[in-house]
Formats: sequence, structure tokens, C-alpha cells
Amino acid sequence: MISAVTGIPCGKDEPIASREMGQCGVDIRLVGPAREAFPFSVECKNCEKWNIPMWIEQAKTNQMLDTDWLLVFSRNRAGNVVVMDADAFFRIWKRYLKMQKRLIGE
Repeated sequence: MISAVTGIPCGKDEPIASREMGQCGVDIRLVGPAREAFPFSVECKNCEKWNIPMWIEQAKTNQMLDTDWLLVFSRNRAGNVVVMDADAFFRIWKRYLKMQKRLIGE
């Protein structure tokens, strides 16, 4: 999804790549232009039983410098859910609204 939104390639040896299970750090590796375009430290989970507080702590622990943590999770036959820090969300939303005002000439 990050690749589709940013137009930056995803896969082994690409700017966007998923990290193998069990490795330390963020679950999605973003380098160079990918990190600039998508400045989040992403933690991913696919579990039937959700432990959101624990996952948030893990996302915060793995958060990289100059990024916001982002938790993406799902379970079978359910869509993806995103959780992020509220301050980060409203900071991003405020920037979005400012851009919209510039586009419509206010």
C-alpha cells in the first residue's frame, strides 16, 4: 500500500521492503525517498486476538528518528486498521487543511 500511494518501488533491495518476522526494528524498511515520502515507523500485526496496548508500546520502542509511529493490524476476514498518536494525526491533518486552503485560493 505504501508503494502504491508513494509510487516508490517495493520489494527486496528496493526503497520499500518488509522485514522478515522475528527481526528487530520496524516491520517496513523505508530508505531514502521512501522515508521522506512516508515518514512513519510501521509496526504490522495479523492476529486473531488483538493486544493493541502492547503493540503500541512495540511501535513506540521501534520508532525511528524523525518519524511518527504507525500501527497497522488486521485479522482474518477483516480489513486493515491503522492506529497512530493523536498529536501526530492532528498535526498531519492541520498541514492537509493548510494545503487545501492554498489550492482553493483562500
